[in-house]
Amino acid sequence: MSLRSKISPCLWFDGQAEPAARFYTSVFKNSKIENISYYSDVGKEHHGQESGTVMAVGFQIEGQTFTALNGGPIFKISEAISFQIDCETQEEVDYYWDKLNEGGDPSCQACGWLKDQFGVSWQVVPAALLEMMLDPDAAKVRRVTATMMEMKKLDIAALKAAYDG
Repeated sequence: MSLRSKISPCLWFDGQAEPAARFYTSVFKNSKIENISYYSDVGKEHHGQESGTVMAVGFQIEGQTFTALNGGPIFKISEAISFQIDCETQEEVDYYWDKLNEGGDPSCQACGWLKDQFGVSWQVVPAALLEMMLDPDAAKVRRVTATMMEMKKLDIAALKAAYDG
């Protein structure tokens, strides 16, 4: 058993916990499934799940622990929570953007944000963007912001060109 993070996200799914965890661990190279637990007949009057079906999957991505829970249709994942991926290169931005977009919702793409096939929102962000957005030169920040607002997938070269004026 590995050490868990002090705080870790629990993602609520309706029967898709294991496929989601397997998808995420296939996208991120430094990741693994840590454990899978199953429902029993105990508490069925509360959880309503069939005995033997997957209850939860513990997994890890880049040292961050997650739980994917098959909680049923009561709650839905929303865009109010997203996961940021800090990318050093355009190739890394392209990789995560393409992989996480497979089967996702194209209508939810804007400014580096996307929604994957399981309804989870991600921000695929070049590290250089934060540096540009924190520049004390307000004109540079405005140009970068205006350029970013027109993008779906972030393009480091175009952001840098806007920054440089």
